[in-house]
Formats: sequence, structure tokens, C-alpha cells
Amino acid sequence: MAQVDVYNLDGAVTGQIELSDDIFGIEPNEFAIQAVIRNQLANRRQGTQSTKTRSEVRGGGKRPYRQKGTGRARHGSTRSAQYVGGGIIFGPKPRDFSYTVPKKVKRLAMKSALSSKLAAQNIIVLDTLEFSEIKTRQMVKVLEALKISSPVLLVLGEKNLNVEKSARNIPTIKTALVNTINVFDILKYDRFMITKEAVLKVQEVYV
Repeated sequence: MAQVDVYNLDGAVTGQIELSDDIFGIEPNEFAIQAVIRNQLANRRQGTQSTKTRSEVRGGGKRPYRQKGTGRARHGSTRSAQYVGGGIIFGPKPRDFSYTVPKKVKRLAMKSALSSKLAAQNIIVLDTLEFSEIKTRQMVKVLEALKISSPVLLVLGEKNLNVEKSARNIPTIKTALVNTINVFDILKYDRFMITKEAVLKVQEVYV
């Protein structure tokens, strides 16, 4: 098992914690990661884009001109696609882009993402993270103490409004809970900061 330092809020090492090789030490599976990220992005699509066909646009009740004798092409309606204001042929209609991915692939992708963070030494474990009040300045102080300047995903063991609201005005940090972390966010943010309590829960869930 990999040994990782545990830090306090002042940036000092207070001990070490063992990370399970079954979760943080596997060989990352690129296929699983790609499949899950594509699925996440597809599921986020609203699918509300819509255009009107020639049967839905307004007007066009009368032939623009007579059938014969004009020397022009035959037209039955000014709402045809070739006219300005006409309908759209094969345009987008509201649809559902979501689909499912096998649970085993999701778990493999999650383990692969966590393992890649550990391999890159981008995981920071905090002994605890508690604020007595909501202060953005306190969270900034913690990041400075840990020498974190790049985007970071902060994972908490349980909901903590003081911590979450202290971090929400900082554009380079996103907070999440153990049951809300996902592969896309893990890979999107350069650093992965997690509390000791959350580590134990992750290892309990994904073992």
C-alpha cells in the first residue's frame, strides 16, 4: 500500500495514511476513463435545440405564382426550405442524448482516475478541515499554507456548509462529497485534496 503524508491546516505533516492499492494503485485504464467521460458529457446535454419544418413555420398558404407560363421553377409554397423564412430540412429537434455505462466500467474509471492522481503525486490528504465561520480568507490561507496555486478539487467526508461556502468564491477550487465525485472533475482539476475521513469512505465504497 502507498504511504501518503497527512497535512494539517498550517501545511505541516502530522502523519501518514495508507492508500489501498486496489483503488489508488491500479494501472489506469484509458478506455474506461474515455467511456465514462464521454457518457458524463453526453448526459449533461440538454437536447433542447429545435428548428421548425415547413409544416410548422408561418405562412405559405398560397402558391407564390402560377404553375405554368412564367419560365420559373414550380413552387407550391413560400415556406419551402429554399425560401427565406422557410422551414429547415432535417434540422435538430428536442432529443435525449443520455445513455448508460456498465457499473463495472464506471468503477474501473473511478479507480483509474484516482490512481493517475496518486501516480502524478497530486493527491493531498488533510487531517481535518473545519471552519468556525464562513470566511473565504480562511480557505485562501489553507491553500497558501499547502502551497496550492493550481485548480484543486476538494473532497469532504460529509456536508460542511462553512467549508463549502468559504470556498465557493474562489474560482480555482471546487468542493464535492464522497458520493458526488466523478471522473471528469477528478481529471479536470490539477490537484486532488481530500480529508482523511473522506479517504476512509472512498476506500470503503470502492473496495
